[in-house]
Amino acid sequence: MRTQDMLSKHSDPSDQLDKVVALVNSAFACEQCCTSCADACLAEDSDMDLTACIRTNLDCADVCATTGRVLSRQTQPNDAILRAQLQACVAACDACADECEEHADMHEHCRVCMECCRECADACRALLDAMPQGATA
Repeated sequence: MRTQDMLSKHSDPSDQLDKVVALVNSAFACEQCCTSCADACLAEDSDMDLTACIRTNLDCADVCATTGRVLSRQTQPNDAILRAQLQACVAACDACADECEEHADMHEHCRVCMECCRECADACRALLDAMPQGATA
């Protein structure tokens, strides 16, 4: 658990360190799942149009990567930015999970991506719920 090791060494670690670590790990895992799913969709030889799935995968991957990076920075976080980023990550993950769910019965990569996205959205919600109004992660 390098994420735990690194973030716990900060001179002023988050009060919600366990939730931050879980989300950072989940966000980077989701980025990888979404990128791989988009690539797998491109390789599918079917009559199904997967354009929306690919686009949603790539959008979600970018949002998750940014979320992981923003949360990895612990020095003087901005409450409004953190909340907005977490909310954007929930929206992107929910949209991607919903899109992948439409193809999950035919494409295993979409099922795996859907699960990754739901896990990341849940981790975002857990941290948002743990953050007192006006407080930072």
